[in-house]
Amino acid sequence: MSTFLQLHPSDNVAIAIAELRQHSVLEMPNGRTITVASDIPVMHKVATSAICAGDMIIKYGQPIGTALSNIEPGVHVHTHNCDANIAAKDYRFCASVKPTHWVEEAERATFMGFHRTNGKVGTRNYIGILTSVNCSATVASHIAAQFSYPGALDDFANVDGVVALTHESGCGMRTSGEAYELLERTLVGYANHPNFGGVVLIGLGCESMQVQRLLQDNGLANTPSFKAFTIQESGGTRASIAKGIETIRDMLPLVNGYTRSPAPASELTLAVQCGGSDAFSGITANPALGAACDLLVRHGGTVIYSETPEIYGAEHLLTQRSESPAVAEKLLERIRWWENYTSMHGFELNNNPSPGNKSGGLTTIVEKSLGAQAKAGTTNLRAVYLYAEQVKEKGLVFMDSPGFDPVSVTGQVASGANVICFTTGRGSAFGFKPVPSLKLASNNELYAKMRDDIDINCGEIISGNLSVEQCGQHIFARILATASGEQTVSEELGYGHNEFNPWKLGATV
Repeated sequence: MSTFLQLHPSDNVAIAIAELRQHSVLEMPNGRTITVASDIPVMHKVATSAICAGDMIIKYGQPIGTALSNIEPGVHVHTHNCDANIAAKDYRFCASVKPTHWVEEAERATFMGFHRTNGKVGTRNYIGILTSVNCSATVASHIAAQFSYPGALDDFANVDGVVALTHESGCGMRTSGEAYELLERTLVGYANHPNFGGVVLIGLGCESMQVQRLLQDNGLANTPSFKAFTIQESGGTRASIAKGIETIRDMLPLVNGYTRSPAPASELTLAVQCGGSDAFSGITANPALGAACDLLVRHGGTVIYSETPEIYGAEHLLTQRSESPAVAEKLLERIRWWENYTSMHGFELNNNPSPGNKSGGLTTIVEKSLGAQAKAGTTNLRAVYLYAEQVKEKGLVFMDSPGFDPVSVTGQVASGANVICFTTGRGSAFGFKPVPSLKLASNNELYAKMRDDIDINCGEIISGNLSVEQCGQHIFARILATASGEQTVSEELGYGHNEFNPWKLGATV
């Protein structure tokens, strides 16, 4: 197996697949040889041709930064000699749009899901306890604890659990505007989520996010499967805990009545995420997940791509894939919003990558973004949504969010995602109730080291045992199996209670 990989014919760097030792000789595909100038860690970049100071450093066939000094062939390319600045991007709206080759409806994949009365299909069957404000978090957690001990739900085999999703906001905020609307969309998205067979919403009573207003403004009302109350109206903490327990006991037989039955893959909405990325992420796990996304789209399903700061520098590839100029312009509007938002708070979008990303060979935000974008596949971008906004289009869509994984996934689930795929190169400890999360390793070393935390090893692509397409087919099959009830490793480990984290905007007063 080669010790390096050049990803595109126009690249002037290659990726070390194994550690490159000083004075070792690399044999290039065109017959040239390059002598390595110093030890270069695995996943890091080596120059394959002379790069003058001020010239673009090219990877994936795209500029990832500017050379800070003259770089000779064989030299390590990283933060010491590469700056994040790049030439102007080619936005060319809709230039790469292509037809989607749909699978015939009769031949489309299916899964076993929970059909809800509103026409949606869930992949899990939880009862959720939502809170309008941090003040009701303790009550919600105490209620959920009464149904979380071993054997508590033995008489309700079809119920996956009772989960309290608490947060730190809901008061000390304006009662209108962007921050309020964002939290409102999040709570309503969870109240209507198909992975909940029943929901209890609990408030304090005097908070900014008023429960009664939330219900009235969003068409929510008390039903056998949805109940809402406040602690102040219910007589305090003990009375509210007792009321919540009784409410869920009444709800359990109804939720247990849901059983799995066949559903088309078009009812799946997949959230794609990456965290703890490395240089292999853009070569193995992300492209393989992208291949799985293309399959899901061809079968009529939906893919939600997010993390706006982590498309920065590569957003032109999405504007080229946008189905209409309006979609492309909406994406760029979100980029401009982020540039203004980060400037207001005294930092830049290209402050990324993180220290862990850099240790894994990623040098600039553009390089990270180009690799991250591979997980969205190759189909047309059909729509752009605000954070937690309900997704209505099928196919590939983009939802605006921060790059912080729990915040981003919270929005994707509120938008309707009922399965999550999460790629990682450095390692991740992550799950997300009520939605199952599959974790994909970019490299063999991580899979061997954190096997209890990883569902799929995409490092087999580097080993030559699987092609990107074959790995993508395997991921797609696992998505269907997971949607049908197969447990992910994060579910087996008990992850998912603590990751609910709505995006907080604006001042807390």
